[in-house]
Amino acid sequence: MLEFEPLVSHPHLQTILSHFWPDGLDERRFPVDRRYWPTAPEVEVLVESQRPPGAPAGGIVMVHGLEGSSGAGYMRSLAQAALTAGYASHRLNLRSCGGTEHHAKTAYHSGMTCDVLSVLETLHSSGRGPLFLTGFSLGGNVVLKLAGELGEKARGLIAGVCAVAAPIDLSASTRCIEMPQNRVYEKRFLRKLKRRIRSQHRLRPAEFPIDGLDRVRSIREFDGCFTARYFGFRDAEDYYHSQSAIRFLAGIRVPVLLLEAQDDPVVPFEIFTRPEVRHNPHIELIAPEHGGHLGFIARRPPRLWANHALLAWIRRISSPSDGD
Repeated sequence: MLEFEPLVSHPHLQTILSHFWPDGLDERRFPVDRRYWPTAPEVEVLVESQRPPGAPAGGIVMVHGLEGSSGAGYMRSLAQAALTAGYASHRLNLRSCGGTEHHAKTAYHSGMTCDVLSVLETLHSSGRGPLFLTGFSLGGNVVLKLAGELGEKARGLIAGVCAVAAPIDLSASTRCIEMPQNRVYEKRFLRKLKRRIRSQHRLRPAEFPIDGLDRVRSIREFDGCFTARYFGFRDAEDYYHSQSAIRFLAGIRVPVLLLEAQDDPVVPFEIFTRPEVRHNPHIELIAPEHGGHLGFIARRPPRLWANHALLAWIRRISSPSDGD
């Protein structure tokens, strides 16, 4: 695998640059099939699928991060890389994301795996495999938790799981994002969370009360006052503890790649040194010194190094005897 040489080594610059870097997705060459998939009573999620010419080598199902969508740059750029390499691409919007609030009676949370599982089962039953599941940031927590929940059952459904910059300990990551140097990220996420909840309140005021929302000043307060209320957790810490993927890693029985920059400003690298990560032989950790949060912009082509690393890993586990 090509070693990562960062364009810039500063973690915040890597993080910010990634939001402005062109994703390169060619929708004329690879037309987008937008479909709403029913996953639960009164719930549909939007999946944007694209196929390469000819028979795909497999399918890559992608799950976005907190308050993201299928339109996120990291989702679109991986889709382009996957399609060029001969894989079908399926960009999944978590319930109520991507402008789909009117298609879901409830919102999503950081450990909700049922919608992803439903989409995987539908793709699998239609013969669109092998399937590789990829999650970014919060989506990484979701896909890892799902793999751990499935245990041995995942073998017949998922060929491999990739998680990029995954906050596998939600409480630790929340503490990290509360640090003064990360306040700009917290304010951005909080603004988006509040906007979505207000949108859902307009659609379903009884299901989504928003009293006290204006007084919320942190993600932890939001999760304690609203996420816990909507989903029946005792408080924010109960939510973080019960939904963190690190509690489920021991159950994983399919190949997993964790891609994490050691200087990620919002996901503390310490959590990837814990026994839960290190002691499962199915889990491989690639941890460049630099890269920021979902950055990994390289000095030389391929510029979007994370996409190269993910596809090289997928090819390797698909053909173990082949080199990278």
